[in-house]
Formats: sequence, C-alpha cells, structure tokens
Amino acid sequence: MATLDYRAIDADNHYYEPLDAFTRHLDRKFRRRGVQIIGDGKHHTAVIGNRVNRFIPNPTFDPIIVPGCLDLMFRGQVPEGVDPATLMKVEKLELRPEYRDRDARVAAVDRQGLESVVMFPTFGCGVEEALKDDIEAAVASLHAFNLWLDEDWGFDRPDHRILTAPMISLADPAAAVAEVEFVLARGARVVHIRPAPVPGIGKPRSLGDRAHDPVWARLAEANVPVAFHLGDSGYLRLAAMWGGKDTFEPFTGPGDPLDKILVDDRAIHDTVASLILHGVFDRHPALRVASIENGSDFVHRLAKRMTKLANQSPKSFADAPLDTLREHVWVAPYYEDDLSALADKIGVERILFGSDWPHGEGLAEPLSFADELGAFDATDVRKIMRDNASEFLGVPVGSAV
Repeated sequence: MATLDYRAIDADNHYYEPLDAFTRHLDRKFRRRGVQIIGDGKHHTAVIGNRVNRFIPNPTFDPIIVPGCLDLMFRGQVPEGVDPATLMKVEKLELRPEYRDRDARVAAVDRQGLESVVMFPTFGCGVEEALKDDIEAAVASLHAFNLWLDEDWGFDRPDHRILTAPMISLADPAAAVAEVEFVLARGARVVHIRPAPVPGIGKPRSLGDRAHDPVWARLAEANVPVAFHLGDSGYLRLAAMWGGKDTFEPFTGPGDPLDKILVDDRAIHDTVASLILHGVFDRHPALRVASIENGSDFVHRLAKRMTKLANQSPKSFADAPLDTLREHVWVAPYYEDDLSALADKIGVERILFGSDWPHGEGLAEPLSFADELGAFDATDVRKIMRDNASEFLGVPVGSAV
C-alpha cells in the first residue's frame, strides 16, 4: 500500500444504521406510512410505504460482510473456476463499534491514516424511492433521519474528522428549503440528494426545474456542496419494461444480467445532464456538486453527447457544456476505472478519492486507492487523495478540514 506524507480525505465512507434511524424521531402520524422494521425476535424485515422492502435484506447488518472482500469481483478479475459468491466473507465477530459509534470511527480514521471522511447512509439510500408515492411521508422520514444522524454522528464537529451528509428530498420544494435551513443551522458541510427525477404530484420533475432554485441558491450562498451518491433511483422501471424486476434488490442474488446493462449508471448520467442542460449552474454559478460511488464511465458518454448537442443547437447553451461540467462537477470514480482517461476529460482537479469503506465492494484499506494512481505524479496524487476534496468541501488546503 502506498505511503503518503500527508493525511488523505476520503470522500466516500459509510455507517451501518441502527434499526431506529428512521423511527426514533419520526412524527407519530407517519408511524405506519414511513419506515417500519418488523421483527420476530430473530429476523427483521423493512416495510416502507406498507410494502416489504429488500433494498437491504438484513436491516440489522448483523452479520455483515468483511470490508473489501468483493474486490476481485468488482475488478472483473475473479480467477477462472472460482464461484464469485465464494468471495463474500462474513465477519465472525459482533458488528464493529466503528460502524455505528462516532468515537470508535474517529479512532479507525486515525488507524487508516486519514484526516477526514465524508459519510453516507447504507440502508438510507433506498428510502426515498420507496416513499415516492407519499411525498409527505418521505419528507417526514428524511427529517427524522437527519435528526438521528445529527444526534448519533453530528453533521460536523469541532475536530472535523467526520462529516456526514444529511439527506434532502426535493419532492416538496418548500419543505426542501426548510430542511436545508435546518441542517445548515446544525453545521452541515455537505448534503446528499438522490440522483433521480424528483417525485411530484401529477408528474416527476427535473432537478433543473426552477421550482428547486431556492434550494440551489441557498446551498450556493452557504458554500455547501451537493453529493449525489449511488442508491435506489427508481431506474429499475427501465428493466421492468424489458421483463425484469422493478425493485432494486442488490443483495438478494445475481438477478438478470440484462438489468445491469439497461440501468448501469443511467441515473447519475441523467442527473448531471439535467443540471447542466436545464441551466442550474448558469443560474447558480457558485454551486458545486459531486458524483459519489457512481463510477466515471458516464462522464465520457455525457461529455460526448452534450458536445454534439451544443454543436447542433448552440443557442441552447449559455456556455460550452463540457466547460460547465469541468467547472462544477467533481467525480469519485470506482478505483478500478481508467483514472487517466477521466483526468483527461474533466481535469485531475475534479477527481475525488473515495474508498466506500467499510462496504464489501469497496477497499479493505482506504489508502490503497493511491496504488491505482501510478500514472500520476506526486502533485496530482495529492490532489486526488486530499486537495480536491478540500476544495469541493469549501475549506482551505492545509486546514484541519
């Protein structure tokens, strides 16, 4: 594993939520409309919006798989004759305290040689889609979650070691502004918005719809960026058009391989396209966004398509769309991606290091990401491993972040 003479900033870490993350602070009138965890003393099942939800089939996370154990599978390097399912290793001990306890996580961050980590949900990434038909319950549930998140982890603390991203639903524009104000008042340094069309009464909306401008304006004013992390974006409806399942159940078996081809990174591709083509960055030039754990292949397709469109219809764009992409969008790629090609497309200054720790598909040791950077010189490695995240988060390089 590479040795760095500075501490890196990991832009993609996760916690494992306790069973009451969405219910501890939930308004009682939504008790049966929001997240319910049904247990028989031995097994637990999530019921969301009165439907069994298998986004996370085991919401206790006990047992959980070993960090990084699926590395070979996600690199596409499973040895011939080896069943990929055998790569999944389950931790033998109780759930590690650093998965749920802030002080224990800070100690783990120290052991891993990191300065700071940005943390995202695990179970929580599937909740808004499950409640898309009940906007009031979705808004209430995410607010309850943010209360729990601040209580157990804190959005940011004086030591700046752990920054958590509260979740914002745009489905109710007025409620979204209120929630942004709420989390900003409690010290949020980054917010998490689902990469997906925005649910609405009557029909969905683009993220670039002007109804959402007050949210983008407030975040830009506060110098707080937006992270779009992989989750259930509802895109399995595309697979259903081809005879597949319409529910995102990533841990319940291999599924139909066609689903992966049909859906893949469509959600983040379309999310970034909606922001650029519908003029969000033209109206809010100080806004910064990042794609987290969506890979980077979408960048090349999107850049090609937008450039062609701009050539065909230049009056549709205030600025060259590729320039807008390069100015406003940071990308945390999969570590197995072609990082040199990504740097050529958007600039090395827009690449973020993210390990996905402690997920099985991530890295067992976060700093081993630097081993993938052999094509870059020391200055650019530092940008990817630390300085770009510092710029994205809006703090000066060399601070404690």
